Amino acid sequence: MEIFRISYMVISVLALVLALGFPSSINAESSPAPAPAPSSDGAAIDQGIAYVLMVVALVVTYIIH
Repeated sequence: MEIFRISYMVISVLALVLALGFPSSINAESSPAPAPAPSSDGAAIDQGIAYVLMVVALVVTYIIH
């Protein structure tokens, strides 16, 4: 019965050390850098889609005539 008391004591001390030490190491890290600004505001994507639709319209017009 004495061995269980010692093992419980060791486990509780280890748990206390980890509980007190581990969160402080997480909080000690520097905060991550903010996300970079988007490289396009969406206008370039819209313009690319418009160009593709214009080419499709020209191809369809050429095929029909």
